[in-house]
Amino acid sequence: MLHLTAGRVAGLFSRRGVAALSSSSVKMASHGHGGVTEQADMSVPLYWDRLDTPLPDRPYKDTLSAADKSLKQKEKGPWNSLSKEEKLALYRITFNETYAEMKKPTGEWKTVMGGIFFFIGFTGLVVLWQRYYVYPPHPRTLDEEWQAMQVQRMLDMRVSPIEGISAKWDYEKGQWK
Repeated sequence: MLHLTAGRVAGLFSRRGVAALSSSSVKMASHGHGGVTEQADMSVPLYWDRLDTPLPDRPYKDTLSAADKSLKQKEKGPWNSLSKEEKLALYRITFNETYAEMKKPTGEWKTVMGGIFFFIGFTGLVVLWQRYYVYPPHPRTLDEEWQAMQVQRMLDMRVSPIEGISAKWDYEKGQWK
């Protein structure tokens, strides 16, 4: 046990030493898994397509190509001179998806329902396994013949003769009223 702990401690110090001597101070080792993570700067404006936020903080494309720059210059003029394709290209510079594309149904519900049915089925198998291998067998008092003998015993003892089971039995004919 001590050998295992000493090996872990030595491995921890060696990984931390390499991470401390690396050239980048912004990057850090992610808990010794060998991967390097970068921290996102949340102070800069971000882009996202959301139905409840029609205008994101920044345009979709930050770096424009030469064709996009000439199109942006053309945008400053009259819009009647722009073709439908140019207007669509201008829209795609600012936005990634239209409202119709954002509202388009996804197949995620199929995955959710599949997961729900999988876990319901797995739970059913666990309950069935428990019924056969974990729980004891049913007591004899739940058998039909035992219950019939119990009812006959109650009738013989004339239990609850006014409103109970004996009141519903015809003792002369030997049948239920």
